[in-house]
Amino acid sequence: MAIRITEDCINCGACEPECPNNAIYEEDQPWKFSDGTGLKGKVKRLDGSAIDADTENTTGGFSEDIYFIVTDKCTECKGFHDEPQCAAVCPVDCCVPDEDNVESESDLLAKKNWMHI
Repeated sequence: MAIRITEDCINCGACEPECPNNAIYEEDQPWKFSDGTGLKGKVKRLDGSAIDADTENTTGGFSEDIYFIVTDKCTECKGFHDEPQCAAVCPVDCCVPDEDNVESESDLLAKKNWMHI
């Protein structure tokens, strides 16, 4: 399952540089699949849909006061670390499992391999 950032976030930014997938963004900042990954241009997602990895997306942040995690880029640090690094460094424990986005370990590893080709 992906990780999400709760409203308890104090906007300290400790989590952002720790993410190996560059899945954490500040407030309403636009994001791209190509940010911090090996994806470039038009690519097929694991579900078969096509995307342009270089397109800026503006969805994700639900509050102007907290960081957010792009679910489609979060792998819970599988294949990189033993635990989600955002949660490990968060001083207020606001990086928690996202019950609405449950994925198996094999799915998370496949996502990691897809992004870091």
